[in-house]
Amino acid sequence: MDNVLIVVDDFEAAIAFFAELGMELEGKTQVEGDWVDAVVGLDGVRADIGMLRTPDGHGRVELTKFHTPSAISSEPKNAPVNTLGIRRIMFTVEGIEDVIARLRTHGAELVGEVAQYGDSDRLCYVRSPEGIIIGLAEQLG
Repeated sequence: MDNVLIVVDDFEAAIAFFAELGMELEGKTQVEGDWVDAVVGLDGVRADIGMLRTPDGHGRVELTKFHTPSAISSEPKNAPVNTLGIRRIMFTVEGIEDVIARLRTHGAELVGEVAQYGDSDRLCYVRSPEGIIIGLAEQLG
């Protein structure tokens, strides 16, 4: 897998949120025209795209803000984890409590609580202001 696409409403805030996770912005651009319409199957597309690379360099998150046509929601903004479809993206982090605190400054909320899985990991879910569920995993020892 090369990247995951996430459609967002607040483009700059979403970039800042993922940068706080240690992702690096590779670039931003605006796309429009017949070729974009043909690829995505919509008419009159004009969208901002930001590509962020994961700290290990092996994956990317593509953030897209549609100006036209306007984005639509297919589910409640804060859909629970058991909603059908892609529900979360998981990141390995160091200092999970510190990461949670930093993400809270960007409007993130803890979904449940930080829990320990055996002797190997501490895990939790946070929800971004865009409603995106981010899994955090800190390896122990």
